[in-house]
Amino acid sequence: MQVKGTSPVGGADKQDARAQDARLKAACAEMEAVFLNLLLSEMRKTVPKSTLTGGGYQEEVCRSLLDSELARNMAKAGGTGLADMLYRQLGPQAANKSNKGQAPD
Repeated sequence: MQVKGTSPVGGADKQDARAQDARLKAACAEMEAVFLNLLLSEMRKTVPKSTLTGGGYQEEVCRSLLDSELARNMAKAGGTGLADMLYRQLGPQAANKSNKGQAPD
């Protein structure tokens, strides 16, 4: 017996929309992490190198990995707000407004 006003396909559509929404949020957070990683690496170039730890290729690799992990953690913690702004521009609300002929906020 089917309840009036519901369809078995409608539930699947909502689930697909939620999954797509979650993927979009994750992509926006990853984009913010990439931006923050670039920012950290450019900022690190302005700091004079120290010979205290020996330097070399291994240190550069470790710093690069550290910057990547710091950027991911910063993005997960809220970051600069870039992920939220991207999501608002690309999310379902923006798609609905553009379908109605309105410009997204």
